[in-house]
Amino acid sequence: MDYNTFLDTVTRRAPVPPEKAEPLTRATLVTLAERLTRGEAEDLASELPKPLKEPLVSPTPEAEAFGLEEFVDRVSRRAEVSPDEAREGVRAELSTLRDAVSDGEFRQVMSQLPRDFETLVGAPG
Repeated sequence: MDYNTFLDTVTRRAPVPPEKAEPLTRATLVTLAERLTRGEAEDLASELPKPLKEPLVSPTPEAEAFGLEEFVDRVSRRAEVSPDEAREGVRAELSTLRDAVSDGEFRQVMSQLPRDFETLVGAPG
């Protein structure tokens, strides 16, 4: 999936205005990089188009331990959107990631996240 298709899909699924899709995508990926181990963030980035790789650079090798609500709060602050928009954005981002990367990679990402994330996006496969 190319970058523009990714953003268009997020816009449809969130639904958010097109101008919010890019900040939501970036905020979600930066936050995801904090929540995943560095190795997993790098594996995920390797399957995405170039503009989506940079936000997945993890500052530390270890994953930070925080749940869905903190994840949504961080996305809300970073993207400068309401918590409801952030939650819908996270849901749209994860479901778009599920379509953009291999099943195995998506399962690896989800295995590092609390079960609340599966409830939000639906189980993979």
